[in-house]
Amino acid sequence: MADPLLFNPRTYDPAHFDPETRRLLRATVDWFEARGKRRLVEDYRSRAWLGEFLDFAAKESLFATFLTPASATESEDRRWDTARIAALNEILGFYGLDYWYAWQVTILGLGPVWQSDNAAARSRAARLLSEGEVFAFGLSEKAHGADIYSTDMLLEPDSDGGFRATGSKYYIGNGNAAGLVSVFGRRTDVEGPDGYVFFAADSRHPAYHLVQNVVDSSKYVSEFRLDGYPVGPDDVLHTGRAAFDAALNTVNVGKFNLCTASIGICEHAMYEAVTHAHNRILYGRPVTAFPHVRRELADAYVRLVGMKLFSDRAVDYFRSAGPDDRRYLLFNPMTKMKVTTEGEKVIDLMWDVIAAKGFEKDTYFAQAAVEIRSLPKLEGTVHVNLALILKFMRNHLLEPAGYEPVGTRLEAADDAFLFRQGPARGLGSVRFHDWRPAYDAYAGVPNVARFREQADALCDFVAHAAPGEEQSRDLDFLLSVGQLFALVVHGQLILEQARLTDLDEDVLDELFSVLVRDFSAHAVELHGKDSATEEQQAWAIAAVRRPVADGARAARIWERVEALSGAYETAQ
Repeated sequence: MADPLLFNPRTYDPAHFDPETRRLLRATVDWFEARGKRRLVEDYRSRAWLGEFLDFAAKESLFATFLTPASATESEDRRWDTARIAALNEILGFYGLDYWYAWQVTILGLGPVWQSDNAAARSRAARLLSEGEVFAFGLSEKAHGADIYSTDMLLEPDSDGGFRATGSKYYIGNGNAAGLVSVFGRRTDVEGPDGYVFFAADSRHPAYHLVQNVVDSSKYVSEFRLDGYPVGPDDVLHTGRAAFDAALNTVNVGKFNLCTASIGICEHAMYEAVTHAHNRILYGRPVTAFPHVRRELADAYVRLVGMKLFSDRAVDYFRSAGPDDRRYLLFNPMTKMKVTTEGEKVIDLMWDVIAAKGFEKDTYFAQAAVEIRSLPKLEGTVHVNLALILKFMRNHLLEPAGYEPVGTRLEAADDAFLFRQGPARGLGSVRFHDWRPAYDAYAGVPNVARFREQADALCDFVAHAAPGEEQSRDLDFLLSVGQLFALVVHGQLILEQARLTDLDEDVLDELFSVLVRDFSAHAVELHGKDSATEEQQAWAIAAVRRPVADGARAARIWERVEALSGAYETAQ
């Protein structure tokens, strides 16, 4: 029997979606299954461009259906629906991150377009999507990374009332094939933020010069240069401060996808790892007979379930967002940082079990072990996202506001607010609903109760032992605090989703035993920081807890993990 908590292509039926969404998701799974494991692995190893997959996507109008907002189409099936976008992320991650990457950077490339009032550019983007084209997001540069304050893409006014753009962009996915590249630059005749411009370029134009693929991969992560590229009124997407906001708001929309790609990778790797370990005999016993192996695989399983629960719940807050509800601005960096780093832990736990098998060229695991590393590092490192998360800590922990409950959001609706988020500022004013009721609902689950003690201790830290003015400049210290806060938010959304889905309390208890250990480990790390005061050191040691052990519960969790052996393998 398939585990209902994990994606399994053999039994996948997204019945909660509308008929066309179900058809497209299932058709995508079937395309990969028909391609087969040998071909998928060989395509990865040979760094083949994804032309055949993009041909399939074009034939089925996959990208056009999922990535055209209702305001840009008359088709009733086309909309920007975060729930089904997340579902496709998981599928693409499951079969190979290269496929997901082409889709992901298309999403980023579309962000500035769908936020624009330029009707001609929007119409052009909708047409290109219908024709099966991919898109690119021309933001980062070799010298400056994503520091858009320092862009060297220069737009010089010309005699026709437009501009000529000259400059280079670096680390730009799909830059080899994009029908439209959203490019960020600045005017040479206007100083400061008023000079920013987002404009649309075509990778096939003679003034667009493709330099190289900067990575050794099927992903085409390009360096390109524009030399006097003509930019007319129909190409200008945003000017001034609005261009800056469009860049950050696009990241808010697009980088959410990192979490569900990470989940797909971990799910596929888990089927492969458990099947291998359970059928390998060492010293006359299956590898999975050893207690440390069972513990590592069980930890990997519940961490993966936690990743899914958090991400599914975060979708609801994205879809419920509006001018007066910007809670998604916390949950977005949480998915980019917390869920993706959990993915790394899941892979590492399984890799410790399967050891050398994880390097073999005919496995999915070999690519999973490499690709899982990239997700926490795309468009903002763990440190950048932790620093962002910290901006919300006091309001979230200590100053809750009243909100109507948000239910599960799987309906066929267009998430229009994501393209009218407005100015990318005011994070300190974002308020949140009270996190405590989610924990109260599971007060009878031993490790939830134990973790709640640690969460309450963190509130006490923030209220009475928070970093002072000088210590607030010690980012190394602050990042340890950020990890502790992230765990509380992670646990909150997990518990909310557990209630909505009636999750087995054994799974929840085992998952929170892991979170208790994680919180304790980060508290010990904070204790050892150079700038930690005596009061903070004492707090850190007092916050350490031991999870509540239960052998019978652990045995029941192991039965779930053991059942994954042979549950799925891609057809050869």
